[in-house]
Amino acid sequence: MSENRWKLGLGAELLDNDKAYFKVWAPKAGKVALRLFSPGSERSIDLAAGEDGYFTTEVEKVSAGDSYLYLLDGHTERPDPVSRFQPQGVHGPSMIVDPRQFPWQDQGWQGIPLEAYVIYELHVGVFSDDGTFTAAIPHLDYLKDLGVTAVEIMPVAQFPGNRNWGYDGVYPFAPQSSYGGPEGLRELVDACHGKGLAVILDVVYNHFGPEGNYLNDYGYYFTDRYRTPWGDAINFDGPHSDQVREYFIANALYWIHEYHFDALRLDAIDRIYDLGATHFLRALADEVHRHGQQLGRRIYLIAESDLNDVRLINPPETGGYGVDAQWNDNFHHALHALLTGEKEGYYQDFGRFDHLVKAFTEGYVYSGEYSRYRKKRHGNSAKNCPTVQFVAFSQNHDQVGNRLHGDRLAAKLPLQKLLLAAGTVLLSPYLPLLFMGEEYGEKAPFNYFVSYGDSFLIEAVRKGRKEEFAAFAWAEEALDPQDPDTFMQSKLDLKVRQGGEHAALFACYKKLLSLRREVPALGCVERREMTVIPFEEKQVLALTRRVGNSSALCAWNYSDTPQDVAVELDNGKWQKLFDSAATQWGGAGEMAYSTLTATEGRVRIALTPWSFTVYLREE
Repeated sequence: MSENRWKLGLGAELLDNDKAYFKVWAPKAGKVALRLFSPGSERSIDLAAGEDGYFTTEVEKVSAGDSYLYLLDGHTERPDPVSRFQPQGVHGPSMIVDPRQFPWQDQGWQGIPLEAYVIYELHVGVFSDDGTFTAAIPHLDYLKDLGVTAVEIMPVAQFPGNRNWGYDGVYPFAPQSSYGGPEGLRELVDACHGKGLAVILDVVYNHFGPEGNYLNDYGYYFTDRYRTPWGDAINFDGPHSDQVREYFIANALYWIHEYHFDALRLDAIDRIYDLGATHFLRALADEVHRHGQQLGRRIYLIAESDLNDVRLINPPETGGYGVDAQWNDNFHHALHALLTGEKEGYYQDFGRFDHLVKAFTEGYVYSGEYSRYRKKRHGNSAKNCPTVQFVAFSQNHDQVGNRLHGDRLAAKLPLQKLLLAAGTVLLSPYLPLLFMGEEYGEKAPFNYFVSYGDSFLIEAVRKGRKEEFAAFAWAEEALDPQDPDTFMQSKLDLKVRQGGEHAALFACYKKLLSLRREVPALGCVERREMTVIPFEEKQVLALTRRVGNSSALCAWNYSDTPQDVAVELDNGKWQKLFDSAATQWGGAGEMAYSTLTATEGRVRIALTPWSFTVYLREE
């Protein structure tokens, strides 16, 4: 399939000879008219009613940049649910966009293998001073030099105002106007591909934001049979759900075809409810992968899930949905609780050393065990799932931003523990994800921020945040999400990486990512090629990994005392590649030997408190 021939089939589609085709699903309306605004003129055109609640028309003398609204039943004016651009915000008219005019320079780009993904999650608004798509482009060389291979962009679907995490989007096809709209987003994706970087877009298919959400005026997008924390769930399995499913599958294909995204991150799929014979996620994965094959590009779906259910990532032939990978919150929780000692909220289920051991050996920590936080048994076993199906991290937007003060690990942990967190994630057998700024220990918080225009919603958000924090027994007042200063405090300052402990941490991240890239055994994401060796009493975890002639040993000490352990290894000399206790990383000094010689299949390793070492076997 040629990308130039692909048609969205919904919304406003420019045709040849200055014509445009309009199609909208509006089964709740008896009639629909198009109000079209061109420079110096305004027209009203009735749409023809078709099957299944769709209305269509073809109009002459239409150009990119013209704007329009739909008039429902002669009295209700609304923007297009499939609007490609909302330059005047969520309440304004939709603008016609011609995706054919962008001068793409990424011809021949086929993406990168999933196992090569090193993901950097960023929020467009706070990543740069200007907070736009194009303002992020000058920083791509920085990410490339760091060792990142995939840039993950938090949601960009048009949301109310200029400040938002993006999960309040109400126009899934319209890139946020304050970020630079469609043109700016295409420029960013094209620039990433020019640097050899894959690009992931975070999409939200479980709810819509409250302000500017006019979908109920059109059709049966929502159901009251299920509830989400954000209101009515999306109608994926009830009456009229075929058209709703088509809407969201079209959205996924739209980002792949018209914006050349390499992967989509699916937000909170545990809030996507579908009891039909073919789950929406299965249908979505089938279509995305089919189009990827037709385009000759590697296209992936990566889900966020709280279910610990391998059906999500199992292949369709075994009854799974065929999603390529998922975020592994269990890995994060196990590591975070071990390093911080926190036991509030969901962290009450974690904190033991064996939790992290299980995260390394199986992926899920809870695979049917009783969860005190949930007050029930939770999860199933992922021990047979390939490690490439899991994304590991020590921080992300949720785990930082949903804290009372939006505090990062760098705000509370000493350098040695930050290094240990980095080593745990980057040397794990999973796909690593970095949250913007963690690589140099950014101290600025990542606060929760909004810019609603509705005073009722503003108060509702303030109240909701307080209720969320109750589970963590955080009694202090959180910053006001509506206050512009709450947003400004979250801006990154990439320059701080150049001095002090920031520079040491940043150099460590670069070194570890280079080792992962250059040493085959450290970049391998095959479970069968690794052995996890726990030392429970000493809180030491050793991991051996082997790819062909490349054999590596990683050892982490998660205790506050020096440790010495005996590890079974292949005979030969093992050269130390990295030691986080070295003074060049800000450590107190190395205890681990520079060379290990295994003559009887065993060596002893010395580790300073809260440190890790890496060895490579010499052939």
